[in-house]
Amino acid sequence: MWRYLAGGLAALLLLAAGFIYFTGRTVNGVGLPLAAVQAAPVAQGSDALPDTVPEASDKTREQKRLARYDKNDDGSVTREEYLAPRRKAFAKLDANHDDMLSFDEWAAKTEAKFVSADADKSGAMNATEFAATAPKRKSKVRARCPENQQTAPARDEES
Repeated sequence: MWRYLAGGLAALLLLAAGFIYFTGRTVNGVGLPLAAVQAAPVAQGSDALPDTVPEASDKTREQKRLARYDKNDDGSVTREEYLAPRRKAFAKLDANHDDMLSFDEWAAKTEAKFVSADADKSGAMNATEFAATAPKRKSKVRARCPENQQTAPARDEES
């Protein structure tokens, strides 16, 4: 029984020591060492924030969508206005402009991708050639912070 009590007391002491250690090393609760806070550049001139906040549009999402389709701004979307994006997409695919879309016209991009990936022109792709057809994945957007021109002084590590 004593060992359970001693173990629990030791765990509580470790938690308290960890809490004191980590909260004692921050400045204003930010978590940056004092040297880094003092070395941070102050925004000046054109990099300063604007004095006013830009106004948000009063339009709802559906009102914006209606405005994109309504080309003549009469407040209503006709059948022609609604189908216009589809007609443009169809026209891009209809290579011979006969107003009929054949399978070859529909699959033209896929055909071109296959031909370019088939490096040995064998009519079949091996694993390496097939890997070249994988879609390009977009990387996650990362914050781009401006480089600090001044170097922060080295801080002493506490032990």
